[in-house]
Amino acid sequence: MSSELEIIKQTLREFAAERDWNKFHTPKNLAMALAGEAGELVAEFQWLTPEESQKLTKDQLSAVEMEMADVAIYLIRLADTLDINIYEAAMAKIQINKERFPG
Repeated sequence: MSSELEIIKQTLREFAAERDWNKFHTPKNLAMALAGEAGELVAEFQWLTPEESQKLTKDQLSAVEMEMADVAIYLIRLADTLDINIYEAAMAKIQINKERFPG
């Protein structure tokens, strides 16, 4: 795992432990929270034309950035609870996609 992802993972571990949230951070709950946050990200683009979605205002971009952070946080936390190396998993999936969809 890259050092930046490792820092985020460790920070999230500590954050959850300090608040006694580990009992709530089951894979099921984290996956559900991740889906909810992904929905909030999608909502930021709802009703925008494709062109508008490529030219977000500063406020829109900030809102998208925060929703993307929420998605990343839950994904990294879920991977950590399942002991999945998200970097290795992503790289493996990219390789599979290269083979499925050759350029």
